[in-house]
Formats: sequence, structure tokens, C-alpha cells
Amino acid sequence: MIEKIVSLDTQLFVYLNGLGSTTYDGFWLFITSQFNWIPLFLLLLYFIYKKLGLQQTLYVLLFAALLVTITDQTTNLFKNGFQRLRPCNNPEINSFIRIVQVRNSFSFFSGHSSNTMAVCVFLYFVLKKTTKYMAFLFLWPLVFAYSRIYLGLHYPLDILSGYLCGVIFGTLMFKGYTIAQKKYFPVNPIK
Repeated sequence: MIEKIVSLDTQLFVYLNGLGSTTYDGFWLFITSQFNWIPLFLLLLYFIYKKLGLQQTLYVLLFAALLVTITDQTTNLFKNGFQRLRPCNNPEINSFIRIVQVRNSFSFFSGHSSNTMAVCVFLYFVLKKTTKYMAFLFLWPLVFAYSRIYLGLHYPLDILSGYLCGVIFGTLMFKGYTIAQKKYFPVNPIK
């Protein structure tokens, strides 16, 4: 059963990766760089500040930093535990796939996917009552994660597993944030 899932995952990766073209490589290299998302992060920070005020913004940042740390370390545990080769390093397929970028770490599961989804879920829950269009924030992890397939760095199952991890940790961190908020910093409580 596992072998069949891995085989289907590889086939889907080959198909999706094969849709790329050198014309768009620069765009997807830009998208995959976390540095290039700084304007979005600053916009989100400003938005959170305008909606929640300085004190709550600092609490949200503290919990978001803790969330990224936990999610990232969990991702590394899984990567080192499963030791699945990235597509770009897999000798069974790397001779015929598009390899735009190479990384030597393991593939399962995607840290880009888990971290972005965790932060999105957390911020969605924090801001959904004050902001009408928070669901649009989920476009960020979708685009960001697809770049990893496009570049030859992750299989679709790596992305989906990362999303699942992100949803779980983002939800748990929001629950922790809500409990801490009620107990320790009840300014503008979230109900």
C-alpha cells in the first residue's frame, strides 16, 4: 500500500514538475525565496497592529515565533527520521525531471509548507472576527509550496503532509494563545 502511494506521488510530481518551462524558472525561484516575502510579512505585521494594537501584536508575534520554531523542528525530525530523498537527488527520476534548484537535505515533509500553513492558520483564527477576507491569506502557502514542486525539491505528498502538520500546529497554537490571552493578557480578548 505504501509503495503504491509513493509511486502515485512520484508520478504526480513528474507530471506537475514537467509543466514548467525555463521561461518561468526565474519567477518560481523568486517565489520560493523566503526573503522575497518580507513585504508580505511587513504588511501583515502592520495589519495586525492596526487591528489589535501594539500589546496584542507583540503577543501574536511571540506566539507566531514559537509556532514557527516548533513546526520547523518537527519538520526536521520527520525529515531526518524518514530520510526520503528529494526529487532532485532521487537517481530513479532525476535524469528526466526539471531540476531548477538543488538541496541536499531530505524531502519528507516540506518545511515551507508546514511553516507557512501553520502561520496562516494561526493568523486566520486570530484575525477572522476582525477581518472579512482573511481566507485570502491561504493563497500564500499554496503558491509558496507549489514552487517547491516546480523547482524539483518536493513531492506533492511532502507538501500535503506539511500542510497537515501546519494546520495541526497552527490550530493548537491558537488554542494556547487563546488560553494565555484569557489568563495573562485579557486586552481585546478573542471569543
